[in-house]
Amino acid sequence: MAPKVKVGTKGKKQILEENEATLKFYTRVILGANLLLALVLAVYAGSYRSMSSMAKPVFAEDGSLLDGGIDLNMEQGMAEHLKDVILLTAIVQVLSSISSYFWYLWLLAPARAFHLLWVNILGPWFSAETASAPEEVNEKKQRRQERRQMRRF
Repeated sequence: MAPKVKVGTKGKKQILEENEATLKFYTRVILGANLLLALVLAVYAGSYRSMSSMAKPVFAEDGSLLDGGIDLNMEQGMAEHLKDVILLTAIVQVLSSISSYFWYLWLLAPARAFHLLWVNILGPWFSAETASAPEEVNEKKQRRQERRQMRRF
């Protein structure tokens, strides 16, 4: 049988300090968890608001429809990418209830954005030939052909 040990009593000041430290810790835990939720909500709100502004119709003064807005179901449009961001965020949010490692899937969004940037803008820009290079090549070829023709005669 273990000997009975008297538990030391805490003073009022020590209890107050420990309570304040505990409350500060749990406040930080709550804010940290909700900061991630706020980021998710910002992505949802930003994507939805962008799609909503793209689809805004324009009416004439008599009430007839002048423009129905951009087709949100059009392939290869900006709305398609916004819908992908919303779906990716929803999937990551649900899967994160299983494991926090699923948040790494959110890195697919910037990876896809960089891929689109490279394929559509950066890649063609880096691989484009300058205007002076083909002229120099053509001039060189022309000189070579002239020399060959001179040799033949």
